[in-house]
Amino acid sequence: MRKIFCLLTLLGLLAVQAEAGKRVTIWPKGKMPHPQEKQIAAMTDEAGLPDFKPEKHRTAYLEWFDAPAEEVKNGTCMILISGGSYMNCCDVGLIKEWRERLTREGVQCVNFVYRTPRPDGLPIYQSAWEDGQRAVRMVRSEAKKRGFDPEKIGVISMSAGSHLALLLGTSSQTAAYAPVDALDTVPCHINWAIVNAPAYVTTDAEEGTPATRQGYGIDVRLTKVLKFDAKTCPMSLHHGGNDVYSPNGSTLVYRQLRRMKVPAELHLYPGKGHGAYGLERGIEFMRQMGFMGPLQPEVDLMTRFTSDEARAQHLTEDVWPEGKMPNRQEQQCKPYLEWHIPAQLKTKAIQIIYSGGAYSGNNPDGFEVTPARRYLNEKGMAVVTVKYRTPRPAKESGLAKHTTAWQDLQRAIRIVRSEAAKHGLDGNKIGIMGSSAGGHLTLMGVTSSMHQSYQPIDELDKLPCNVQWGIGIYPAYALTDGADGHNSHGGNEDGDVLVPEFSFDLKTAPMLFLHGDADGYASMGSVKVWEKMRSMGIQSELHTLCKREHCFQRTASPGTGSYTWLDRIAEFLKLE
Repeated sequence: MRKIFCLLTLLGLLAVQAEAGKRVTIWPKGKMPHPQEKQIAAMTDEAGLPDFKPEKHRTAYLEWFDAPAEEVKNGTCMILISGGSYMNCCDVGLIKEWRERLTREGVQCVNFVYRTPRPDGLPIYQSAWEDGQRAVRMVRSEAKKRGFDPEKIGVISMSAGSHLALLLGTSSQTAAYAPVDALDTVPCHINWAIVNAPAYVTTDAEEGTPATRQGYGIDVRLTKVLKFDAKTCPMSLHHGGNDVYSPNGSTLVYRQLRRMKVPAELHLYPGKGHGAYGLERGIEFMRQMGFMGPLQPEVDLMTRFTSDEARAQHLTEDVWPEGKMPNRQEQQCKPYLEWHIPAQLKTKAIQIIYSGGAYSGNNPDGFEVTPARRYLNEKGMAVVTVKYRTPRPAKESGLAKHTTAWQDLQRAIRIVRSEAAKHGLDGNKIGIMGSSAGGHLTLMGVTSSMHQSYQPIDELDKLPCNVQWGIGIYPAYALTDGADGHNSHGGNEDGDVLVPEFSFDLKTAPMLFLHGDADGYASMGSVKVWEKMRSMGIQSELHTLCKREHCFQRTASPGTGSYTWLDRIAEFLKLE
């Protein structure tokens, strides 16, 4: 056994040496800017070895990993950047996870190890930024030799490494160091970035600490260290909602990218602390952007979910008793709800779903409702679909566009709560979901349930109409610059605030938001609701989808976020 152990140990050492043989230092001898004896360039697993010699690890390096298999190779390269507070490079496990996953996807991977700890007498990021710009130049110069496109270079990063990634992605036209040789004529911009939990992005954290005010305050801004120049690249930003390195940093970066019309995604995870989440979302982003090769043909959503086999019961009932409908309008349709109960219940929770339609019409049998309710029925969840009153109330009525629909929704929630038990369901586990105008209606239901939308008509109206969660699919009309149409500013300006009808009362529930980044009904509506909820201590989830417009899911390419969007709902609801 001892001989076998010794042989395995020797093989392990040889493997390490083989990997080490692929390391390339990025600075010529004597040319590295701002050398400091206190600094090293090493991952913490290596720096922690008993025989580690700091003097042999002063120079930042690239560690090239094996090329992907020829049959999957797609001509892209990813630079992997560890975090560690600019004090070390500690994300050994993440580097391994990223390398293995991305290599399987056909991506050439290279680990970039920069100098730490923080330099004396310089900004905390300075030596790492110098190393980073030089590293990108070296990677680009290797493109032909290693078989990838020099304009398909991305980075994936964590924490302080994500601060560095933002510098590389937004500020490549600002020289971090004076040229040292011919390599410095090679451009140092990157083509995209997957940015996990970026640290030091808000002004209450830019000195190198967790966000002292959680990224809030009228005087807290996006750090000016990031230049957002003409070469600013598309990004996928990922952040935990409870991160001490505030997720508001990611929302502010996202907003600035939108102002510049740079395609971007934002993925925010409720209750999560400092960490890297959603690697699959980052890969979907790369695929949607075309960095992984041509997109597969788009598929119509309605053709993917065609069966009601999971449904055992289908019941229909009116929302209002005869003659009791408030604010009745002759031109409006009659509201009703339908129960869709699966044969095998796996949860007692109930999802209410309804469509959009600009408050001019709504269709409980269309692409915004039917696929989702079939999907959830297959997951063992009961669904109630609602047909609410449309078109909009007549102008002479003096009612807002959403008033009668809001009345219908509050009444529908009460009906579902009152009848849940007889179907073996829990009347205190109800969520609502709507798209577009239906997303606006969802926000009304989630944020304003303590405001009565109609005078009570019977005993049923003594029941509360609050819900336990909401799912907003590209909600429209959420911001003042698009209160009744498309957002003229893209919802990106400070003056584009949430519309006043959202009360954000004490029964406001957590939400999941899904929104196309290119939607004319701006994704910033979802982002600003998320920010508001976080400020109230409510953790919500959010995903925006690059290059996708309104109704992003109607047709979508396999392997993109617009194709897998229903899985985000199942994850949010914690369904199997």
